[in-house]
Amino acid sequence: MKKQLLVSFLLLGLTFMACKTPSSEEAKRLEQPIDSEKGNPHSTDSLTVYQTETLIIIKLSNHIYEHVSFLDTEDFGKVSCNGMLVVNENQAVVFDTPADNQSSMELINFVTQELKHEVTAIIPTHFHNDCVGGIAEFEKHNIPTYATSQTMALLKKNGFNFSKPIKEFDHHLTLDIGSKKVYAEYFGEGHTKDNIIAYFPEDNVLFGGCLIKEVGAGKGNLEDANTNSWSETVRKIKAKYPEAAIVIPGHGERGGAELLDYTIGLFEIK
Repeated sequence: MKKQLLVSFLLLGLTFMACKTPSSEEAKRLEQPIDSEKGNPHSTDSLTVYQTETLIIIKLSNHIYEHVSFLDTEDFGKVSCNGMLVVNENQAVVFDTPADNQSSMELINFVTQELKHEVTAIIPTHFHNDCVGGIAEFEKHNIPTYATSQTMALLKKNGFNFSKPIKEFDHHLTLDIGSKKVYAEYFGEGHTKDNIIAYFPEDNVLFGGCLIKEVGAGKGNLEDANTNSWSETVRKIKAKYPEAAIVIPGHGERGGAELLDYTIGLFEIK
C-alpha cells in the first residue's frame, strides 16, 4: 500500500512539472538572466558568440550583432553600453564604439579575424563617452569615422581630439555594405542635441542609442537632455519605421517597438 502511494505521489509530481510551462516573461528571463556581478542582462544570452570581462558580442540575425561593453560612471556605477555591428558581403559598419580602447580592439579583432570582414566605418550616435570612448583604436586601424556636424561641434567644445580626418554629414547618411544599405538619421533632440539612430531595413533592426530606453528604465543621465522634445523625437522615429522588429537601446535589454512606446511615455509632457 505504501509503495503504491509513493508511486502515485511521484507520478503526480512529474505531471505537475510537465504541465508547468514558463510564461513568456519567465522564458525571457531564463533566456537572458542578469549577471549579478556586471548588472548586464546579456551576459549569458543564448545568442552570445563572444564574451570576455570587457566585451560581449551577440548575434541577432545574419547581418546584425549587438556589442556590449562596460563604462565606469560616477553617478550610475558600472554601466553596460550597447552598440550595433552590421555585416554583409565581407564588410562591416559599427555604430558606437565600445566604451574604451581595449574593448574596441576586441571588437575589431572579432570582425577582422573571426568574421573575416573589413570594418569600413564607425559612426557614433552622439558625443558622450559611451559612444566615442574607443575612437582612438578605430583610428589606429585606419577605420574612417562618420559623425554629424552637431556631434563634431559638441566633441570639439568638450575638448575631444581626433587624430584622423572625420567624414561629416548633416541629418542623413546612407552607407553601402556590399549590396545592402544602412541608414543613420537625425530626428530631433532628446538624450542630447545631436543624438541619431541607425536602421538596417533588410532585417528591420533599429539601433536607438541612448535616445531609446529599455522597458522599465529610469530617465538616466539628463545633463545634456531636452526632455521637452524627447517624446516627439521618438514619435517621429516610430512613424518613419513602424516595421522595426528589433530595437536596441543604448543601455539594457533589446526588444521590439515597445521600447519606442515606453520611451515616449517616459518623457511625455503631462
